[in-house]
Amino acid sequence: MAKICFVTGGAHGIGKATAERFATAGYRVATADINHVGVDYRLDVADDVAVARVIDDVAKAFGGIDVVINNAGIADPGRTSIDDLSVTEWRRVIDVNLSGMFFVAKAAAPHLRKRKGCIVNTTSTRAFMSEPNTFAYSASKGGIVALTHSLAISLGPDVRVNAIAPGWIATHGQAELRERDHAFHPVGRVGTPDDIAGLALFLTSEDAGFITGEVITSDGGVTRKMIYPE
Repeated sequence: MAKICFVTGGAHGIGKATAERFATAGYRVATADINHVGVDYRLDVADDVAVARVIDDVAKAFGGIDVVINNAGIADPGRTSIDDLSVTEWRRVIDVNLSGMFFVAKAAAPHLRKRKGCIVNTTSTRAFMSEPNTFAYSASKGGIVALTHSLAISLGPDVRVNAIAPGWIATHGQAELRERDHAFHPVGRVGTPDDIAGLALFLTSEDAGFITGEVITSDGGVTRKMIYPE
């Protein structure tokens, strides 16, 4: 019997690539996104009632859930000064990027327990390092790191929970990237959504059965690179 994978933020980029990778691996995949184009369910993950309803619908339609790819989020880190960042903007980013992760995990947990399932959360290397004036985004991604190990300890041993921290991922293709963009990375290139999709598939496999509560960085080595001013 095929396993069931539910992907949030599945309309484009990392979410779309991950849904396609799991489908290729033989999973039955259900996708959700605030943009309904190309996905099975329209969903704003900041709405806890809607999250519970969609996950219940997926479990009923597919007969259960084995894997949740908790990927939905506001991708733009923003660059608004602390003086100009509104409370409304702050709350929206936290509500979607962090609270949304919790709402999905909470609603999916009963289904995942039944099938010894897995959750993979998408955080960011910005959980560990920042550009100026990215307060809400960085805080939300840092919160996902803590949420991940909290979920892993709380839901284990029935459910494994890990996170991926992508670096620079060219979600719209690499045609417009400069050579120096690639050269900045120790591996020699900017990342692609497929890089993250493959890692997500590994983290939910039996080969990763002894891994939980971890955050795996996939950034081409950038956060390990010593950078001096020129």
